[in-house]
Amino acid sequence: MFGRRKKSGAAEDAAGEAEQVVDSVDTEADEVERERVRLEPEPRPDGPWDSTEVRDPAEGRVDLGGLFVPGVDGMELRVEVAGDAIVAATVVLRDSAIQLQAFAAPKREGIWGEVREEIGAGITQQGGIIDEVEGPLGWELRAQVPVQLPDGTGGFQVVRFVGVDGPRWFLRGVISGQGAVQPQAAGLLEQIFRDTVVVRGDGPMAPRDPIVLKLPNDAQMVPEGVQQDDQAGSRFSGGMGQLQRGPEITEVR
Repeated sequence: MFGRRKKSGAAEDAAGEAEQVVDSVDTEADEVERERVRLEPEPRPDGPWDSTEVRDPAEGRVDLGGLFVPGVDGMELRVEVAGDAIVAATVVLRDSAIQLQAFAAPKREGIWGEVREEIGAGITQQGGIIDEVEGPLGWELRAQVPVQLPDGTGGFQVVRFVGVDGPRWFLRGVISGQGAVQPQAAGLLEQIFRDTVVVRGDGPMAPRDPIVLKLPNDAQMVPEGVQQDDQAGSRFSGGMGQLQRGPEITEVR
């Protein structure tokens, strides 16, 4: 009897130790997951840049206040408006485009890993398809997002979500058009993303608050679809002196 009780007690002790080990493994896995999501921002030797890292942000770039966007011949610049605030800019270049949007972020924690997971989950819930890959700009999401086609039928739009964590800011890019369908053809859009300068400012901002933009001093807002032949006053050819309010890409957060 004594021997049986001892074995039973030993088995119970072993089971308890096994539960503790499982709990410990689960806890460690949770901590690893949190660490993977909440990593410090990585170095950015090729950009995008913080305003403190560039001698003259306006050189060769369009001043949008919170962003300085590189100017490229033949590009069209559109803005996305939320209420009365300009919160994103879209560069259209031939048959491709990249939407740029900057957000406040914690001082010592990057948020791109977490945002990437949320975007992926949202697209998947909508019936879309995602693929997380390491591209020229680091980890990105290549997604097929459900959309309604002009004829009313359902279809998919191929987009690439790219992002970089900076000091107290996060810059997200959404590449669409041929630059998403054929990523190897998106070199110029990727360079525009890399050479963008973010102006976070010193004021307090909650993480994920959008960094508000402004119109350039020489810009003239025109309705979407309206073409202007006179581009005098623009520092770049291709319509950089005129901004269009473009359709806002739905943000999955």
